[in-house]
Amino acid sequence: MTTLAIDIGGTKLAAALVDDGVNLRLRRERPTPASKTPEALEAALHELVAPLAPQATRFAVASTGIIQQGVLTAINPANLGGLENFPLTAYLARITGLPGIALNDAQAAAWAEYQALGATVDNMVFLTVSTGVGGGIISHGKLLQGPGGLAGHLGHTLADPAGPRCGCGRIGCVEAIASGRGIAAAAIDDLAGLDAKTIFTYARQGHPQAQALIDRSARTLARLIADIKATFDCERVVTGGSVGLAPGYLARVNAALAEEPAIYHVELSPARFRQDAGLLGAALFAME
Repeated sequence: MTTLAIDIGGTKLAAALVDDGVNLRLRRERPTPASKTPEALEAALHELVAPLAPQATRFAVASTGIIQQGVLTAINPANLGGLENFPLTAYLARITGLPGIALNDAQAAAWAEYQALGATVDNMVFLTVSTGVGGGIISHGKLLQGPGGLAGHLGHTLADPAGPRCGCGRIGCVEAIASGRGIAAAAIDDLAGLDAKTIFTYARQGHPQAQALIDRSARTLARLIADIKATFDCERVVTGGSVGLAPGYLARVNAALAEEPAIYHVELSPARFRQDAGLLGAALFAME
């Protein structure tokens, strides 16, 4: 069976055909609309999926934000603004003529990465560090979604009560500090106005402030991982996202986590499916 898999993120939209939940082909990608309105998202999704829909028997969408009964609400309007109670599955069913499901993108990626681990773990957490910080939790082999769709939004836990205001409205969220947007927002002087990708380039060249910004992000994530270990006693944490998979970033997180008491240590590994984890996870979850 062929699934039309769709991934909606704060920076990019992606779609592909996935055969039998594992074989990905005809992948397409485009930037997330800058205006971040329902109308702009509808137009972008139509352009992205229309050429693929005739070859699929169902769709499965992984999206940033809260997904509840197929309806999308952006928890952080700065990442995917203008969207509240957006009827995601209803809209995709209308333009594709297919039945389908929707779930949070980090939850979908967690499901894909859990399947890739086979029978080696029953409890794991996936963390994506990109435009924002999201998460997905596998508990006793089951994906935790929660009745309100909020489960796994670990980037909106507290990192610093005196920190910057997060786009979700809270003060000092992990996302406001560790994400690509958070890294860029903290940059000053010659790095002011640069995006996280450019700041990473400066860090690799030895720029002191750039290195400090990346270290701040990595230490914030390491403290979150220690909290996750204390909360879920998971056997593995898998990291993904453009920041989470950036060269050298996971090593910084590991080094910071090693400074925590041993009881909070947990095995860390990079996402096996990298940027396609959400697409594959949504397709695999649809098979369930």
